[in-house]
Amino acid sequence: MLKQVEQLKKELSNVIIGKDEVVELLFISLLNKGHVLLESVPGTGKTMLAKSFAKTMDASFKRIQFTPDVLPSDVTGIQFFNPKEQNFELRPGPIMTNILLADEINRATPRTQSSLLEVMEERQVTIDGQTLSIPGPFMVIATQNPIESQQGTFPLPEAQMDRFFIQIDLGYPTKEEEKEIMNKYRLDEPIKQMTSLYSKEEVLELQEQVKQVKVSSVVEDYILEIVHMTRNHEEIELGVSPRGTLALMRAAQGSAFVNGREYVTPEDVKKMAPYVLSHRLVLTMEGSLKKTNKQVVIEVLARVVVPVEATI
Repeated sequence: MLKQVEQLKKELSNVIIGKDEVVELLFISLLNKGHVLLESVPGTGKTMLAKSFAKTMDASFKRIQFTPDVLPSDVTGIQFFNPKEQNFELRPGPIMTNILLADEINRATPRTQSSLLEVMEERQVTIDGQTLSIPGPFMVIATQNPIESQQGTFPLPEAQMDRFFIQIDLGYPTKEEEKEIMNKYRLDEPIKQMTSLYSKEEVLELQEQVKQVKVSSVVEDYILEIVHMTRNHEEIELGVSPRGTLALMRAAQGSAFVNGREYVTPEDVKKMAPYVLSHRLVLTMEGSLKKTNKQVVIEVLARVVVPVEATI
């Protein structure tokens, strides 16, 4: 496995217990310049995970606590009039950072949520007609609590969901993991002892290296079969977009890369598909009553024949 991933898991294991797979998924997203949506019930460590992950990199980190009264300008920034200088000055918002924690994003109004669309896709932000580029690496880690979907929250629209590279459901820890959490946090918070493992320049270099992972035509066809199955499934109203197709390919490249391979296998695709595709689907009313999005993706994977051998 990639040395950086091993170091990352070791460092984060002191703060986040039993989430090695989640840490690997976060790193794969970072390598692919992707954004992550963390979803779970309150109190399962979503915010702590995002803060800890950001702290392992020598980069800037900012947090936005979304509430219904947060305005788009609170996210992107504003042009304000300076009476002393008698001119307008630009005051960039928290969006100008490397790692942005969008905490409880579904508590923001749709208008405020949409302020993230441009920056998540194009790595730039427009403030009163002036466009600013966001220096890399740049990553949005958003959290939301599904249990509160009917209590003053605004579900993310399909266009917003499609811009998230992966969605991760943290879930509850096991009894053993929770006991370890109690022991570690009895005296102090371990996050205070964390140190940076790699620089921004190292991350940018790794982002270029992951692009070199080979994807054979056999694997490409396998990815396309999965995607097109979602567009022709009886329980899916809206299937995976071309952006989702590219995301699945890049996620499979990331999976191969962190596991020390220079080529993608069908197993990489199967491993990443539930995290990359589930949040991009819109089920029919009948389908949503019987199954979750993830269950439908697993069903799609079962229907598509896995290539026995991929030609590199």
